[in-house]
Amino acid sequence: MAGGFRVLHLVRPFLAFLPEVQSADRKIPFREKVIYTVISLFIFLVCSQLPLYGIHSTTGADPFYWMRVILASNRGTVMELGITPIVTSGMVMQLLVGSKIIEVDNSVREDRALLNGAQKLLGILIAIGEAVAYVLSGMYGSVSQLGTGNAILIILQLFFAGIIVICLDELLQKGYGLGSGISLFIATNICENIIWKAFSPTTINSGRGAEFEGAVIALFHLLITRTDKVRALREAFYRQNLPNVTNLLATVLVFLIVIYFQGFRVVLPVRSKNARGQQGSYPIKLFYTSNMPIILHSALITNLYFISQLLYRRYSGNFLVNLLGKWKESEYSGHSVPVGGLAYYVTAPSSLADVLANPFHALFYVVFMLSACALFSKTWIEVSGSSAKDVAKQLKEQQMVMPGHRESNLQKELNRYIPTAAAFGGVCIGALTVLADFMGAIGSGTGILLAVTIIYQYFETFEKERATELGFFGF
Repeated sequence: MAGGFRVLHLVRPFLAFLPEVQSADRKIPFREKVIYTVISLFIFLVCSQLPLYGIHSTTGADPFYWMRVILASNRGTVMELGITPIVTSGMVMQLLVGSKIIEVDNSVREDRALLNGAQKLLGILIAIGEAVAYVLSGMYGSVSQLGTGNAILIILQLFFAGIIVICLDELLQKGYGLGSGISLFIATNICENIIWKAFSPTTINSGRGAEFEGAVIALFHLLITRTDKVRALREAFYRQNLPNVTNLLATVLVFLIVIYFQGFRVVLPVRSKNARGQQGSYPIKLFYTSNMPIILHSALITNLYFISQLLYRRYSGNFLVNLLGKWKESEYSGHSVPVGGLAYYVTAPSSLADVLANPFHALFYVVFMLSACALFSKTWIEVSGSSAKDVAKQLKEQQMVMPGHRESNLQKELNRYIPTAAAFGGVCIGALTVLADFMGAIGSGTGILLAVTIIYQYFETFEKERATELGFFGF
């Protein structure tokens, strides 16, 4: 145990210099929490639209295109890094604690403070590292074009934006707002993307004359301007390379299916050993690990894309590099798309026509997606402290037992449900993502799933907070 503590003690000298939000010294009223949450979201949205000062250009291929939606990142703006530093540092610390490389006793206040400090420090270091890597890789023009002064200025802007995100997340987590900043920013970014693709007034020329990008606006524009209304409808529902009405309807359908599945759970009755008659329940949801499998899967795929693109750009003739992935520039979207190798097979087919044209690609993608999500889900319960063993330990510490079962059988009983819920829930999440991708839903299956699960969690938090303030409705 002492060895683990020594690792954490390395953080102690830095605690005084780390930005920190003080814990609330009073109970924050529900209305005030809503205001803090809205202000945090407003700051994030402003940063997402504020262009970086000093950049030379953001044209050309975007190697991070695939992960921007789920990492709340916006290209060419102060929020270029999005929530990447805080998510990465959180995952690294979770894995270190879960694998017992760092020993933490959550019942000791100093341990919790040191762990939070270590996570924050790592997040800040990742923000600096990523900012330097972005500038040196030439994402905003070569360093010689930018000049040393501008390059340092860009790094500082990205660094301070990273600190703002860390502080906003901490503000909400420490009880001033609702939920967590990470979830709020991901859901907002995805919903913003869906609304933009549905109602965007931007016109794009795709070879058939100027067309509106937004699916709904394009539908009305085509119906008004075309004389053949049936053909206009067909084009609005099935147009290629731009959002269409079918994509929009698929998005709504997937939203409804995920909301329906959110309600599936097994409720285990528990009661207190000490307080007679005190009954409770421990719900095990179908989505036991929530959206973690899809986040981990996305992180894996994103790293594969990034490494594959970098290698292909330099060594496109190499057999092993081509085996990892072949890429070409998309004439419509301006970013690179995989056309061969492993990167192509782990990418969702773009439409049902694509599925029929290359059934092996579709089959490989489905098998990979389902097995990866199930595996990540089962692994996550072990490292995050939510396995049957950990839950049994928590219930014992709270002096809770299951009626009709011995205390020693508690872990065995939980083992009947938790690993199954984790694996099957992971498969269901993977299947819903595949369904959304095959139907061409706006914002990708991963994005929609994240948005729905986060919004549902917010709805539950909202209801719980409101119920605690009896007689207090809305505002």
